Amino acid sequence: MAIPDRVPIVHEPGYRTDTIGRYDGGQFFGSVTATLEDGTGNMPDWSRYKRWYAVLHLFDADGGHTGSQIWFAGTSEHEKVSIKSAEECLAIWLTALPGRTFGDIAIKLFDVHVDGHVFGLVDQSEDHGQDHAELLPDTLGFDPPWDGCYDT
Repeated sequence: MAIPDRVPIVHEPGYRTDTIGRYDGGQFFGSVTATLEDGTGNMPDWSRYKRWYAVLHLFDADGGHTGSQIWFAGTSEHEKVSIKSAEECLAIWLTALPGRTFGDIAIKLFDVHVDGHVFGLVDQSEDHGQDHAELLPDTLGFDPPWDGCYDT
């Protein structure tokens, strides 16, 4: 079973997909997420290479990517402040979406490159040995039966 044209994502209040839904212009996926510099994940002090971002991806009604707002909020050196700043930024962006309602979405594969990192829903089938789409850098994995549920 191939990756569908539009990958469904289930809205889960209070969890990793609680800031997704629809608005007058289409669909949206918001998150506060972190990246790591390449090659630092196996280092004993890996957490000092973490960078926090506020992210808002926008899509048309059919799930095609129309744009992204991605804001660097800070590093793990001041992690609590960085996360809080990113959450505040995302809340402002979400409030500004006209007709916003939280709920399930279905979006097409896309990618945006910021600060040397990929933000998007990308095909990682080759890496997983089966049809697999991954939302990066959030590390939400989607697989058959394509029911909107994800693995982390």
